[in-house]
Amino acid sequence: MPEVMISGIPVNFPFEPYEVQKAYMEKVIESLQNNSNALLESPTGTGKTLSLLCSSIAWLLVRKAHLQMNAQLGNFSEHSEVLKLRDNLRSNAGKNKDNTTWGMPKIIYSSRTHSQLTQAMQELKRSSYKHVKATVLGSRDQMCIHPEVSKETNNMNKVFMCQLKVKSRTCYFYNNVEAKKDDRSVKGDEILDIEDLVTVGKKLKCCPYYLSKELKQDADVIFMPYNYLLDPKSRKANGVELTNNVVILDEAHNVEKICEDSASLQIRTTDVALCIDEITHVMKSFVESSEENLDSTLDTNQPKDFTCDDLCILKEMMLTLEKAIDEIEVQNEGSTYPGAYIFELLAKAEIRDHNQMSVISLIENLIQYLSTGSASPFQRKGTGLQKILDLLNIVFSGTSHTYKERVKMCYKVHIQVEEKKSNKTASWGALKSTTSKAAERVLSYWCFSPGFGMKQLVDQNVRSIILTSGTLAPMKPLISELAIPISVQLENPHIVKCDQICVKVISQGPDSIVLNSNYQNRDNPKYIMSLGRTILSFSRVVPDGLLVFFPSYPIMNKCQEMWQAEGIWSSINNIKPIFVEPQRKDTFNSIINDYYAKISDPNTKGACFMAVCKGKVSEGLDFADMNGRAVVITGLPFPPLKDPRIILKKKYLEELRVKQKDLLSGDDWYSLEASRAVNQAIGRVIRHKNDYGAILLCDSRFSNPKLKNQLSAWLRDYITASSKFGEAVSEVCRFFKSAETVLPSPKLKPLLPNEINYSNDNNSRNITGVSFPSVSTRLVAKTHKKPVAEYPSSNEVYADFNMDFYKNAQQSSSSKLFKPKEAKDLFSAIDTTNESVQSTSTVAIHKRQADDINMPNIKKKRLKIKAFGFEENLRNNGSVTTESRPEKVAPASLIDFVKEIKSLLDSDQYKLFQVSISNYKKEGAYEPFVNTLSGILGNRKLLYLLKGMKRFFKEEHKDSFQIFCDNFQSN
Repeated sequence: MPEVMISGIPVNFPFEPYEVQKAYMEKVIESLQNNSNALLESPTGTGKTLSLLCSSIAWLLVRKAHLQMNAQLGNFSEHSEVLKLRDNLRSNAGKNKDNTTWGMPKIIYSSRTHSQLTQAMQELKRSSYKHVKATVLGSRDQMCIHPEVSKETNNMNKVFMCQLKVKSRTCYFYNNVEAKKDDRSVKGDEILDIEDLVTVGKKLKCCPYYLSKELKQDADVIFMPYNYLLDPKSRKANGVELTNNVVILDEAHNVEKICEDSASLQIRTTDVALCIDEITHVMKSFVESSEENLDSTLDTNQPKDFTCDDLCILKEMMLTLEKAIDEIEVQNEGSTYPGAYIFELLAKAEIRDHNQMSVISLIENLIQYLSTGSASPFQRKGTGLQKILDLLNIVFSGTSHTYKERVKMCYKVHIQVEEKKSNKTASWGALKSTTSKAAERVLSYWCFSPGFGMKQLVDQNVRSIILTSGTLAPMKPLISELAIPISVQLENPHIVKCDQICVKVISQGPDSIVLNSNYQNRDNPKYIMSLGRTILSFSRVVPDGLLVFFPSYPIMNKCQEMWQAEGIWSSINNIKPIFVEPQRKDTFNSIINDYYAKISDPNTKGACFMAVCKGKVSEGLDFADMNGRAVVITGLPFPPLKDPRIILKKKYLEELRVKQKDLLSGDDWYSLEASRAVNQAIGRVIRHKNDYGAILLCDSRFSNPKLKNQLSAWLRDYITASSKFGEAVSEVCRFFKSAETVLPSPKLKPLLPNEINYSNDNNSRNITGVSFPSVSTRLVAKTHKKPVAEYPSSNEVYADFNMDFYKNAQQSSSSKLFKPKEAKDLFSAIDTTNESVQSTSTVAIHKRQADDINMPNIKKKRLKIKAFGFEENLRNNGSVTTESRPEKVAPASLIDFVKEIKSLLDSDQYKLFQVSISNYKKEGAYEPFVNTLSGILGNRKLLYLLKGMKRFFKEEHKDSFQIFCDNFQSN
């Protein structure tokens, strides 16, 4: 792999980096060398994750070598930092083996979801830094393999059950961790993601969750989701050490909201009442136990870390808290108080700084007692107690005067009255008489400053914080929100050219109705019909996948209902089958897989996926190439204007702006919330340097210069508007015709066997290291123009073989086809596919033969298929010369090509052919491969097949093979 020198650091990169990648890595290394924070934007498709990992790890290795050399030489005076680290080493000697004790920094790589972390780990595995020690932190919900604990559906109960079994040493898997943690399969050369850890844990009969914590001690790179890092409680529970370490927040366009959410909480009076009820339940069991009338739902022999007096005191506290909340004067729209009011409220219940830890500890013991002592899943599990515990953990995450002053500035306490939703029907009189009883109070403790959480990271003496994403623009308001010093910034351009992207503002529909999805217009039937006709028109000219994003689920549902009533829905569906993003998580995977399958179906004109901005489809999924040729934005996804939290956020920003005029205003923040969601949705389409697509902004407000400036920097220069709808459709049509003919077919990257995994959730194929849609981009469809790679590979010459194999694999019902061990080489994999599912995934002209796969004497029937074009060669006895008819050409289709070779060779020759392919792929030896091929396909009748093998040679061997074929033919 090439080595490039960037800011004095040698970085090994899988290929010669682009200029945007060099610029990105320079900024990463600048931030790390100067111990400063960075905000880096680089569009999707520019190799951001790979550049981030390679540059940061290259710096880390140099830094470690430098510190180790100084330690060995005793040169502690060279840097004051090293001197401090030496003192730290001495004061902590023997405490643990964590590298931070020795002054060695670690890289903490964080992203929003575990699937995004898995993709990043796969990138690391494919780089030259795969030898670096790395691990990932996950939850018990993902990693527990204990048969009893893993069955628990409530995650909170799972945590406490696990903790009790660990504490009592009754978990066999946990007890094995110490003995198995140094096993070769654990500490080998392979980087283990969550699925790998679970597999190894089951194999070794040891706990994957605690195994990952052991691996963390020696790891140079630790992968974890945001909440493990930004939530103080989770950070403490997972033992995340921040001092002297580098924190990388990938997909950081979400970091503001996550910082606010992790520091906020809502609690209802019903939660407090349930907490009191749970305490009473435990107290009752104490009384019954003393009277030898044991409660069957609780294990009274279980050790208790609390007394009956403790329960009485805690219950009194909760009764007082409930009364204090009920006595708050609440106005119709709710009442708002300063953040410090939460301390006054808890003080009324005698919960203060001096005793809050004792109360928290008591509640934790009670929850553990309830969650592990119940004999039935329908019994109390400590849900109300957990709500109170969460509140106390957030409120008392700090107790210093500085912390409380920050709470006053960043928090608001909001109390409102809500009506309980009743499922039972009742008369108007009954409803009126029970309204007061049905109402409950909701206390919201809201943080409005993302900088509150970021400041806590900075206070932990983090070395550097790098925030990066494909969509961070505009930078200035983001920096003001984060409220931490950021000295390194970058807004990278995209690597795509102007002929690869078409961005149009569609201000009116085909019927000249203005397209504007503002609040006043959303219920306008004329607007909704015009929007439907607009999408219908573009569905006719956009090839393959079409993504349509709505501002919210209610708007999408309303459009669906009206379009179905007017026949627009069925018209679109007849052109491109429609798939709709579900609100339920359990059905999402099956729907998205159906969409990918429809895109790869050669009998369709693609598919249309209707989704919501800020939903699952708009975040993190990769609709490369045919999966997403155009994205339609139907409106601006503004937050609900009358939501109390939104109102208070705007007021909070305006209060800050009184003191500092250059800070973000409430209205600007509100607008940015919508434009950033649009940027994320737009980013689903252009996914790599050879991709192309159209972005259709179907709302007249996108013509506003202010809104344009809030879109991603790389996008702004491409935005154009057409005065007439017909002109816009014509331009989009011309764009796709030009792109399909002018743009070269990108190189294909074969899917490696170790990239195949199985989803435990839906029993469908899941490709780790590649986002969901990349599965289907490897399938053969109507054309072979489906690029999936950023950088060339020595295996590219086998791309066609892999594509057909994985198309067969996707549509096969046999899970055996997905197992890497059974695909030892490409030809045997295709052969296995033919034997098991035959041509179920080949093009339509062979469908009839595929349907007859289970009929007897199938091999004889295959010899009679004239479409393969080899039967006439067999009949040629010399009476017809090669000069008297056109030269035979090898079939273009891989399946046809393999079938033709297999049918013309005997079993031994075909086996030799397979082995030679496998050897050449592994060793790259040209001469032995050519000699074998000439021996097998040297017959003049088979010369066309020999010449057809050229496409499967490596690039450096193709010219030599062409010369060999020419000489062979002339002799």
